[in-house]
Amino acid sequence: MLHKNTTPSLTQKLYRAAQVKHLELEAAAKVGITKFELMQRAGKAVFERCISLMPNTDTYLILVGVGNNAGDGYITALNAVNAGKNVILCAIEPEREVTGDVARAQKAWLDNGGKVEAFDAAMLERCDLVIDALLGIGIVGLIRNEFADVIDSINSSGIPVVSIDLPSGLDADTGESLGRCIQADITITFIGIKLGLTTGAGKQSCGKLIFEDLGIGKAFSDIARSDANALDIAHFKGLAPRPVHSHKGSYGRLLCIGGNAGMAGAIRLSAEAALRSGTGLVKVYAHEGSKIQISAGRPELMVTSSGLKAALEWATCIVIGPGLGQDQWSKDTFNEVLAYCQENPKPMVIDADALNVMASTASFVTIDDCVITPHSGEAARLLSVSVEEVENNRFVFARQCAERYHATCVLKGAGTIIDDEQDSWVCRHGNPGMATAGMGDVLTGIIGSLMAQGVATNLACQYGVSLHAKAGDLVAEEKGQRGLLASDLFDTVRYLINE
Repeated sequence: MLHKNTTPSLTQKLYRAAQVKHLELEAAAKVGITKFELMQRAGKAVFERCISLMPNTDTYLILVGVGNNAGDGYITALNAVNAGKNVILCAIEPEREVTGDVARAQKAWLDNGGKVEAFDAAMLERCDLVIDALLGIGIVGLIRNEFADVIDSINSSGIPVVSIDLPSGLDADTGESLGRCIQADITITFIGIKLGLTTGAGKQSCGKLIFEDLGIGKAFSDIARSDANALDIAHFKGLAPRPVHSHKGSYGRLLCIGGNAGMAGAIRLSAEAALRSGTGLVKVYAHEGSKIQISAGRPELMVTSSGLKAALEWATCIVIGPGLGQDQWSKDTFNEVLAYCQENPKPMVIDADALNVMASTASFVTIDDCVITPHSGEAARLLSVSVEEVENNRFVFARQCAERYHATCVLKGAGTIIDDEQDSWVCRHGNPGMATAGMGDVLTGIIGSLMAQGVATNLACQYGVSLHAKAGDLVAEEKGQRGLLASDLFDTVRYLINE
């Protein structure tokens, strides 16, 4: 049995920007903290993180707008100067009047002898670190040209960037760039982690994401409903030890269907990943022309190209899609599997070409206990939208996939999302080196393996995605991201699943 920590921590919970904006002051009041005190805590936290993560930076260029983010920037500047750092503080509109607590923070900076200058790109040559306090979570629509020009200068400078709360120009809910977006090395976010910082382009723009609750995180989580949870391999306690008297039949019978002629590799990767993840018996149903290639390198796999119905009856869980193709053999195989499973429900993972066949089948009937694992291109085909639309709002389209097919959707990519029509989870692990052929096939095999071993569907998806991505991170840390092969993950998956 797989166990997961049941109470999400503050760093697991994800929120929409509106929740943070509307409830942070209520949460602060519950613990007796004013808005300005929150701003002081934020500025102090940013400076302390800069010191700990980039101790050898002496000259800070701090860029501010006119909103609350600017207030955090002024307080950060004050902390830096008082600690002996050189600070250049620039406002996009230095003559524009600010109000409220932002004005109070600005006055504290000016009273301390600080100046507010207009930005000039030449200033970038004089600094070691840029602190981005330009735009916050309240931005709506495309950013103005004067901000876009500054963002372009920062992104092309090569100087390390720390963004306060979120990279300027990023939609905090979707992770979409609002015309231009800072590409930060570090983002320090406050109160609650925003959805858009965790997936797709938002994950890329944030760099290393650091959470600071400013002492009100618990009070905030008590009054705000979390929209999703972040997943970390550390959240799982792992599979229970195996009984001494168990046998291979005790750990599931997984049938992997795919491997059309000339496409043996994909289904072989899925099947071997399932073996490495602990399935007792794995059988592959493939095209006659792929049998030898599949079985030659992994004799522990059973491989057949006939008797599909008998294989379906044998299985406790089914994976279909890797290397399936989209020709007549593919469609006939898919339709036979679908018809069988509608009459004889079994857990199923649908991936790769099976998703493309699904997308072209208007009469597709949903199946109980089903997982679909699209990347953004496959999700776009399933929903008849563009890839850009999917990538610009990954949480929304993961939910739409789940609802349309009444399945648990695993939307792959940077910050893989799992959605079961009611709840969403996003994976913290993973790296760009995993953007290579066969990685999705390995993930499918891992999820199918866990389901075959009796792990509940959404938990199998959460753990499987975390396991796969963490294995990719460990291999990349040891040997580098470039040249990372899908099959390189097998030994590490085996190690992690036995921890």
